[in-house]
This record gives sequence, C-alpha cells and structure tokens, in this order.
Amino acid sequence: MDRRHFFGGTAALAGAAATGCAGVNGNAGTASGRTPFSVAGTSIPIVGSDEVFPVRRIYCIGRNYAAHSREMGSDPNREPPFFFQKPTDAVQYVPAGTVAEHPYPSLTKNYHYEAELVAALGKGGRNIPVDRALELVYGYTLGLDMTRRDLQRAMGDEKKPWEIGKSFDRSAPIGAIHRVAQTGHFRQGAIWLKVNGQTKQNANLNQMIWSVAEQISKLSEANELFPGDIIYSGTPENVGPVVKGDVIEMHVDGLPNLSVRIV
Repeated sequence: MDRRHFFGGTAALAGAAATGCAGVNGNAGTASGRTPFSVAGTSIPIVGSDEVFPVRRIYCIGRNYAAHSREMGSDPNREPPFFFQKPTDAVQYVPAGTVAEHPYPSLTKNYHYEAELVAALGKGGRNIPVDRALELVYGYTLGLDMTRRDLQRAMGDEKKPWEIGKSFDRSAPIGAIHRVAQTGHFRQGAIWLKVNGQTKQNANLNQMIWSVAEQISKLSEANELFPGDIIYSGTPENVGPVVKGDVIEMHVDGLPNLSVRIV
C-alpha cells in the first residue's frame, strides 16, 4: 500500500477522532508537479497483515521515568513533559526473532541504549483530551532510542540543541507494529533491556510519569497529530554504553523481543 492511499483512508477515520480533527494528511503545503529525484518513504510492517505502517513523524518524550529523570540530573516532580523528534529515516526495522546488525555511529565514544514502548497513531487531531487520546492509537511496538550521549551532553552544556546526539542514521531500531485489537493498550507490564545477557534496565510501564494517553494529549496541544505519527514513550533508569560486539535484547510484556548487535 502506498503512502498516499494509506493516509487517504486513515484520515477519513480521523473525522471521528477527538476535538480538533486532522485534515486529509500532514502535508498541506506539498506542491504538485514532477520531482527531479525520488525520496524513499519510511514504513514498518504490520503484524498479521500484508500492509505496512507509513511513518510520518517520530516523537520522543524525554525523562519519563522518575529514576531515569534523576539519573539525568532532573527533578521529575517539577518538570512538565518535553518532546524531541527523530527523522523518519532514523528507523531501522528489526524483524522478530532476528539479531540485526546495528552500526556504531560516527563522532561518538559514548554510545547509549534506551529501551522504550512505542505507540503508533492511526488517527489525528488537535487538543485531544486525555480520556479520548487512546482512540488515536493504531498499534504498539518496542524500540530503542539510541543516543550519542557525549554529543548530547556537550551540546546541553553549551545551551545548544542536542539533535546531533539523538537524530542520526539508524538511531531508532524498531519492531513490527501490533494492532491494538491484537494486544490491547499497554498501561503496565515489564520493560527490560539486557546487554550480552546481563540485565541493565528493568522497570514497569506503570512507572511512567506521563502515560501514553497523557503524552498524546500534551503533544496535540503543540502540534496537530496525524495518522503515521509514532511516539517513543520514554526509557527507564540505568541507561548506559555499548561497544562493538555487544548484543542488546529488549523486552516489553506482550510483544516479541527486539535484538541488535553493535557492529
């Protein structure tokens, strides 16, 4: 299924979404005409279907588990949620049951893992109330928010944007999308990450400071959301470095594990 057809179908469903419905798609300013070259779209397989989920935007919430917020030097009791984005071509799809090769990126000497539940939206809108926010969710998967931590910290120390630490090639390994009808919504359950078989991160989804529904609601205040948006919902404490040769395995209860080898 091509990107235009997917958005045309799912945007029609958005008319029944919560307050402030999305338009036909998220590309209202797109000009018509021939292009001098083609740009590949980004999509993720949908489990149990021959369809794929086209990715429009990747949103990530920062410091959404209290212990992780503290280890990053913040106070989770005072800070409102904040978000950043990764480019869609940061996606590295990892099929279940495989160990994908994940390249150690350039410019860094302190490369960190962050395990996260990912929500994929099939509807959109503005100013979505929390009690209707989960109506927008098409499905879930799990993903890694890989981070060049030394670059992120250096930019932060200089009061500069730390995009270079987060938004680079293959910085978003991700599994296939599981539709809500298959899994239900994820409000609790174990989330853990191992490196070379040793547990590094281990928490419960109910320890999120801001739930998935609250994240969607807050995001929709700042940006109109659309079908194809995905949200990385934050990582637990004990983020840390990996080096070439390390194998990362990530788990969320109710979803297949995701594994990559750093090469």
